[in-house]
Amino acid sequence: MTISEKVAYLKGLAEGLAIDTEKSKEGKLISVMIGILEEIGLSIEDLEENTVALGEEIDALSDDLSEVEEAVFEEDDEDEDDDCCCEDDFFETECPNCGETLVIDASVLEEGVIQCPSCKEKFALDLSDECCDDGCDCGCGCEHDHDEE
Repeated sequence: MTISEKVAYLKGLAEGLAIDTEKSKEGKLISVMIGILEEIGLSIEDLEENTVALGEEIDALSDDLSEVEEAVFEEDDEDEDDDCCCEDDFFETECPNCGETLVIDASVLEEGVIQCPSCKEKFALDLSDECCDDGCDCGCGCEHDHDEE
């Protein structure tokens, strides 16, 4: 039984007792209390309806968000599967003088001469001799699987 139904039952009991709500102080009090209970019952029903509606909206938003996450993170997963650095703007190489690992921008590679920031020595990087362990000719020096290409 809902609160509104309980309040209606209480109101029916009060009417069945034939309480004088106009002359009796107790009757007036009971009548006002029942009126307040009716308003509270209606408010609670409205809140319950709003809660159900909000729950449905949250479920719909959650489903939409799941679809967006799947689309966004699936693209990231596809990027992670491609281990080739050939398309990156940065390359790693080792300084032949000091052995320091250098991260080189692709635009620096076009100049042909690299200056090591550690030992300050300049050296030329010949990409034509470098290839991956699997024999690819990309010249990137990485160890990746080109079977996906």
